[in-house]
Amino acid sequence: MSRADHWAAPWLLGACALVFAAFSAWPFASGWNDGSRLASVESLIERGTFCIDDSVFLHPPAGHFDRGTPPYDPDNALLRRGTSDKLLIDGRYYSDKPPLVSVPLAVAYRGLMALGLPHPGDRPDVFAWVICVLLSGTGYAVAVGCLWVLGTRVGLSPGWRLAWLAAFALGTVLPAYTRSANNHIAQLGAAAAVCVLLCRIADRTAEGRTAWLALLGAGLIAGFAYNLDFGVGPPLVLAVLAAVAIRTRRALPVVVCGLGVVPCVVAGHAINFAIGGDWLKPLNMHPEYLNWPGNPFGTNMTGVVHKHFFAQFLYLFDLLFGKKGFLTHNPPLLLAVIGGARVFLRRGAAIPDRTELLALCGWCAAGWLAYGVLSKNLGGGCVSIRWFVPFLVPGFWALAVVLKARLEYRPDFVALALWGAGLAVSAWLVGPWWVRLVPGYWVVFGGSLLTWAVVRWRAARTAHPDEAATADGASARLWAAVRGRSRA
Repeated sequence: MSRADHWAAPWLLGACALVFAAFSAWPFASGWNDGSRLASVESLIERGTFCIDDSVFLHPPAGHFDRGTPPYDPDNALLRRGTSDKLLIDGRYYSDKPPLVSVPLAVAYRGLMALGLPHPGDRPDVFAWVICVLLSGTGYAVAVGCLWVLGTRVGLSPGWRLAWLAAFALGTVLPAYTRSANNHIAQLGAAAAVCVLLCRIADRTAEGRTAWLALLGAGLIAGFAYNLDFGVGPPLVLAVLAAVAIRTRRALPVVVCGLGVVPCVVAGHAINFAIGGDWLKPLNMHPEYLNWPGNPFGTNMTGVVHKHFFAQFLYLFDLLFGKKGFLTHNPPLLLAVIGGARVFLRRGAAIPDRTELLALCGWCAAGWLAYGVLSKNLGGGCVSIRWFVPFLVPGFWALAVVLKARLEYRPDFVALALWGAGLAVSAWLVGPWWVRLVPGYWVVFGGSLLTWAVVRWRAARTAHPDEAATADGASARLWAAVRGRSRA
């Protein structure tokens, strides 16, 4: 067994990712989004309530900025007024973020306080950094470790596996999202862990056994991810249950996985009801809760359908290819979509864990359609589409399949990954809550497409049709030898 395939390899890579995330994390809230989450966690720790009326992230004291312990980015004057991602319910303010996730974060920080960390209200800078590492850093590290496992299952060689993982970790929008506490990169980690557990379930099923712990684990993590984003969380649960049903073809494994989902889902809706009196509808979809003085959003609320069909149609594609488009901000995904379609549609193609990968790709499609129909603000002030950050997991899983099955696409991958790395650096510098275009976006957009076109043109000129269809280097070398003899 090579070192790359050692059981400790994903843990080591995950640890390296966590170190990067800890270095990357800002010691303050850099936007209303993370300020709202931090306000919720701080209120639970300091006052035992989800109400954020007395939080330093809702009403930042000027003294913290003077002492060099700011709750918000000291260079952003707008943030000195506190977060505007809030809801007014029965005369009290609450965070508009899904509430369940704040509970384990509050418990974890309380435990660290016993080891010497300061109270959040005393040192909001320390608190902001720690929560960012616990939420975003952990999600990033888990995703990196799990992606290495998926790349191993696909069969990528260690060198290409490392290049592919580097493109995932450093050549996408992910580095930017490690800078501030957010649910989206945490959901990325949950999705990656679910993928690995689904593969374990597939292995045990092939052996004629049932992976009961993996079924419960996949359900529990999917239920937790459900509460990280109410737009793409529920479709993930359905995708996991569908994958288990198709793979096992038995009712009991689906029931066991479903039982794993129940605790987090019920807890999330119970907290939702306790705060706002609604069991099903997310609190931030109640327009009356946004009716507070100075609300800058007006009626621009997620959960609203466009009135015009053509505008809806254009918005769907704007989410992927527009100025904040998710595919154009993560160039390697363009190859995953186009190359993946060719691989999956090819008759007789051997694709490891096909059922699980297709289920996760179906989740991406469902999430894209859900937000394409029920939103109109492109995720607000953020780098690319923040809701779609978790989709990088199945996207890069599909990309690994393409790189394994179609060797002629590897130069395409290198070109797109290099352009993606340049844009990732630019996005990392400005952080996730950047309201304008990422600096250099149009250069990367045009350069990646032009470079890709040149690579494809050269490949079409030099490759024999049989070479383009082969899936292994041995066949390609055999054809080259035959051509050499015919020329001689």
